[in-house]
Amino acid sequence: MSFWLFSALGVTVAFLQSVFYPPKYIVCSPSANIYTVDEANPRVQCISVAGSRIVNTGDYFAIRDTEYHTFGFLEPFLPTSVYDILSPQVITLPPQSILVPGLADAHAHVIENGFKMQLQLETARSVADVINLLVSYLHAHPEIKIDPTRWIEGLGWDQTKWPGAQFPTQADFEEEPVLAGRLIALRRVDVHALWVSKRVLELAGELPSNIEGGVIVRDEKGNPTGVLVDNAMSLVPLPKWSEEQVSMYFETTIQAALEFGITSIHDAASEPAIISFMKKQADKGSLPIRLYLMGNIASDDYWGGEIPRLINYGRHGRLNVRSVKLFTDGALGSWGAALLEPYSDRPDTTGLMRSSKEVLAKLIQQFWKDNWQVNIHCIGDRANNVALDIFEDIIVGQNLTEVDVALWRPRIEHSQIMTPDDILRIGRLGVIASVQPTHADMWYAETRLGPDRMKGAYAYQSLLQVSPNKVLPLGSDFPVEGVNPLVGFYAAVSRLSVDGTSPHGPEGWFVNERLTRAQALKGMTLDPAYASFADHDLGSLTPGKKADFVVLDRDIMTLPVQEILQTKVCATVIDGRVAYGTLRQ
Repeated sequence: MSFWLFSALGVTVAFLQSVFYPPKYIVCSPSANIYTVDEANPRVQCISVAGSRIVNTGDYFAIRDTEYHTFGFLEPFLPTSVYDILSPQVITLPPQSILVPGLADAHAHVIENGFKMQLQLETARSVADVINLLVSYLHAHPEIKIDPTRWIEGLGWDQTKWPGAQFPTQADFEEEPVLAGRLIALRRVDVHALWVSKRVLELAGELPSNIEGGVIVRDEKGNPTGVLVDNAMSLVPLPKWSEEQVSMYFETTIQAALEFGITSIHDAASEPAIISFMKKQADKGSLPIRLYLMGNIASDDYWGGEIPRLINYGRHGRLNVRSVKLFTDGALGSWGAALLEPYSDRPDTTGLMRSSKEVLAKLIQQFWKDNWQVNIHCIGDRANNVALDIFEDIIVGQNLTEVDVALWRPRIEHSQIMTPDDILRIGRLGVIASVQPTHADMWYAETRLGPDRMKGAYAYQSLLQVSPNKVLPLGSDFPVEGVNPLVGFYAAVSRLSVDGTSPHGPEGWFVNERLTRAQALKGMTLDPAYASFADHDLGSLTPGKKADFVVLDRDIMTLPVQEILQTKVCATVIDGRVAYGTLRQ
């Protein structure tokens, strides 16, 4: 009698368990190749997942015993079929594979990357190569070729890789009959310069002699050559993207991100229209990835009220908008990075400040008062110096109330070239340095800066060591670089180009600034989570956190550095569900 009573009770409990508790599974690595980025338990054999959360980590027997105590005492009284349904399925990874927390890109541009993929120019090694790519593009798109009113747009050219390393001109297009007279606008690889055709210049009308924070490149007669830098780019009436185009660009980038193991992206400059698009996707449950958007409006007047504040928004809670993106200067490749002293290869310029210190200070003060995280683009040492002056005035200046930097978490995006004093200052203030290892422009940086300034350039290990919380979020800045985060991991730990070379030889470029593999992995997981106020929920494989993780086919933490780039993603998991690939190898 008691057996049947317990059996009935067991089935009832099992039914309630299946209704009120999410399904569970356990993933195990026979070689204990699960890297948690959790200091309390850094490397384990297994993790257990229930619904969207990590339940436990440790060795298999400890996890099994924990799961057994949940309802295992009822096993003798349950039908085998019922017990099998309730028992967590165990997935065993191949011994050479590893499992790591979901990878985050702390600085990227989602829609722009999708835009770039329609016409990629980064392979060009000369102006002639660009022209050939454009001609091929037109042949592949006859609907554009036959319609002279259609724009030809692309992204990715880089004159530093061409013979002579000089800017191109609008005349280059006119020499090709298929392109002559067409509307052409090509963004430089860093998106800080625009190369346009003669017809686009005509469409722009009479250009001003100068523009604050920008450059209209001119020939020896004073005529515009067709290249516009930074703020001067706004003089060109580029066509707006349709929602259909934005959707296509979005899907292109997100699919690539999932294939490369990215579970979270910090979008570094989201205009209101893009935020609105992302919000619609979140409402529909169509965000397969986590997005942390930095709102941006190109205005010197305060615009915080025009950006919606969204915290864990949407059907899956994957959209966040609680930060803003501001700009100080341009980019090193286009001589737009603002330097304290003239460029070594262009003594006639110190670069560009796209906004004045006074305008920036006023904006940042108001964003701080309105509780927005402030993330500032700074490449050159002058730009970084100005940003730190403003932050310091707020954090330790004449404010009546003390600023809790851990609550505000201000960031400098790029932190690329800094004086030794400012490297110490960014740490003292607790400002987060958000860097991109693949941005180490090693093949021309010293030409631009000279040897002395290189001591504070791309100084990733130095920036990490001065950080009070040892936080250094890593990103790619795609589409400036590729989407694959393992290229950034490789660059951070090797200080080499993808072909294994550097200006300092095969040992690496300024190797004292390379990161350890543990530091680089944390910089792609827990540090971006901290920099986006999500470290309580993301960034490490810790019980209670979201079950975002990636399975790789080899151990990037131990294999020879030259083999890192051969690594493939086997599975990308978000909220406990496989978003790409498969867990069963």
